[in-house]
Amino acid sequence: MDNKKENNNFEEEKEEKVENFENNEAAENNDAAAEAENVDSGLNEEELTGIQMELSREELIEEVKEKNEKIEEMDAEIDDLLSRLQRLQADFVNYRKRSQREKAEMTTQGKVELCASLLPVIDNFERALKAEDKVDDFYQGVEMIYKQLLKTLKEQDIEEILAEGEEFNPEYHEAIMRVESEGFEEGTVVEVVQKGFSLNDRVIRPAMVKVAG
Repeated sequence: MDNKKENNNFEEEKEEKVENFENNEAAENNDAAAEAENVDSGLNEEELTGIQMELSREELIEEVKEKNEKIEEMDAEIDDLLSRLQRLQADFVNYRKRSQREKAEMTTQGKVELCASLLPVIDNFERALKAEDKVDDFYQGVEMIYKQLLKTLKEQDIEEILAEGEEFNPEYHEAIMRVESEGFEEGTVVEVVQKGFSLNDRVIRPAMVKVAG
């Protein structure tokens, strides 16, 4: 009985030693593998972390470089668009000014042509008023229409050119005769033969005058 018990204890002790031996051998193998891996890499944990940080920094630099290039491309595109917009604005301003000038010129030309077509009518009024008796009702009626016509022209900036008593000016006066006159200095307009008209200093018809010689 005792021998059997001793045998059992011996077997248990044997199995325990075998199990401990196997566990120790496995742990040694794991340590050896880990050490071999570190030896193969030639790097410790601190060195591996440094390499990872270096790679991350290079990737970040490359990413920033790419973004800067995109920003430069966008800036160039924006500059081009702004330049085109400025040219379009300048073209529009020039077009608007040109249109305004053309419109003003057309308006002026229309007024000039209208006045030119009315000048014979004005001349006829002048002749009629010189021929009629100033106290006659007909004369007064003609004079009223004549003054109304001149007023309408003046409202359109069309005015009679000042001549009589003024110094002769070839831009506004057309001399048809030189006369001796004691009451006027030489070169002064003595008499208006036919009235002249202008629009904003633009001569529609010069005044036909006699000039003191």
